[in-house]
Amino acid sequence: MHIVFMIHTPAQVHLWQAVATELESRGHHVVFISRMESIIQRLLASYNRKSECYGRVGRTPITRITSLPITVIKSLQQTLRNKPDIIIGTGILESVAGFFTRKPSIIFEDSEPTPRLERLLWYRLCSVVITPSCFRINLGRKQVRVPSYKELAYLYPSRFQPDPAIYDKLGIAKNEKYVILRFNAFDAVHDIGRKGFTLLDKYTLVSELEKFAHVFISSETTLPPDLLKYQLPVPAYQVHQALYHAQLLVSDTQTLTTEAAVLGVPAIRCNSFVGLHDMGNFVELESKYGLLFSFNQPGKAINRAIELITQSDLREEWQAKRKVMLEEKIDLTDYMADSIVNWPESAWKFRASQDKI
Repeated sequence: MHIVFMIHTPAQVHLWQAVATELESRGHHVVFISRMESIIQRLLASYNRKSECYGRVGRTPITRITSLPITVIKSLQQTLRNKPDIIIGTGILESVAGFFTRKPSIIFEDSEPTPRLERLLWYRLCSVVITPSCFRINLGRKQVRVPSYKELAYLYPSRFQPDPAIYDKLGIAKNEKYVILRFNAFDAVHDIGRKGFTLLDKYTLVSELEKFAHVFISSETTLPPDLLKYQLPVPAYQVHQALYHAQLLVSDTQTLTTEAAVLGVPAIRCNSFVGLHDMGNFVELESKYGLLFSFNQPGKAINRAIELITQSDLREEWQAKRKVMLEEKIDLTDYMADSIVNWPESAWKFRASQDKI
């Protein structure tokens, strides 16, 4: 079987790399088509993956929209050249490619804030949409709900092996307590009008948390000179190792928060996505499993972070919560690989079981 994966964000590198590796172990051929973005290309290289690039996108939400026609055309040309049996991805480029090549396209969607017009376009063209079971929108007859998160494609226990050598990369003694702060750039289309921690909030987090642990910062934007000494000293492909051994994550981003939660690391998230219309994965991980806390007021997030970092049995408590969560979730890589290889029967098995309830 010849399978094309499309990659548009760093998190999708981890997601589709895991699925592609599983498919290759079963004797199938995979091709990656990706955005020309330095961190995406570095992550692909860390997995020894080559990729065809459909080009760059704009640096602002508006230019990302205006550059869409060019990226659609180029990704379609690359797909046609590779002659796939099936196309895998997360949105409009994959759906358009599937429509014009007359090949099935499987879309994974876990972001309720995706703009409605964008979702309407790719939903009409794709073959099936796989979402977490906690996804809060009913997408209709093409939707298949799966008891998992995209992060469990690459962080499920059988897929991820913790490596204590990360302490050497961090420059601290083994088992020393440390906290990771992660700050978003808020430059994606779905980030228009959204915000997280202010610069003052960031300074407050550092000054308060370094009283109890080492502090490392991962930021999508350039840090002020006096915060550079806190920069996380590991390459992007090792961030999950650093995350797993952390005592706490405080973040205004989305994906890394979920990654921390499924690894059993206490996570505090603060941004203006939080509220009545928040994403289903965050709602479930907080209300059902107690693995993270979401706030839209920075002061409350900072106070909770201070409370958690001073708790003596924090890691043990969160690992126990993680165990409960994992007992109810599946390895998404196995499910996606089965769905692709056995299309269309396997992709619908969870929907069929739900219809009987």
